[in-house]
Amino acid sequence: MMGFAFTEENLEELEALAKRYPSKEALMLPALWKVMEQDGYVSMDAIDVVADYLGVPPMKVYGVVTFYTMFHLEPVGTYHIQLCRTLSCSLCGKGEILQYLRNKLGIDVGETTPDGKFTLSQVECLGSCGTAPVMQINDTLYENLTPEKVDEILEGLK
Repeated sequence: MMGFAFTEENLEELEALAKRYPSKEALMLPALWKVMEQDGYVSMDAIDVVADYLGVPPMKVYGVVTFYTMFHLEPVGTYHIQLCRTLSCSLCGKGEILQYLRNKLGIDVGETTPDGKFTLSQVECLGSCGTAPVMQINDTLYENLTPEKVDEILEGLK
């Protein structure tokens, strides 16, 4: 027995979307977004359900999940801090911001605070090189980071 199942509402939304796509397989990203909305991460059970729904091998779904940084195989904190690790951000102080976040939160990259509130990740380019260093928390981008600005941002989340 599988541990994941789409809600009726999500299945209806996927079926409505299917009419706009050339094939059911083309629904892979929307289906994975529905999984993320529903559970907060994509479990191996969910991969099997999506694969079955789309009529593709589970490995194909797994390949997509592991390619895109917005999909997670493990639960993440309420606030997912994604710090850009590319050259522009590195040259503009990403290292200082990363060390500051590590110290402030008491976790390292890939870890979640014991209270489940924050997960710290490094990601590829967030597309804001002119305002580096940058981080994204959930769906919000924060630019021109300094330790003081990080404090302000994190305080605003509480």
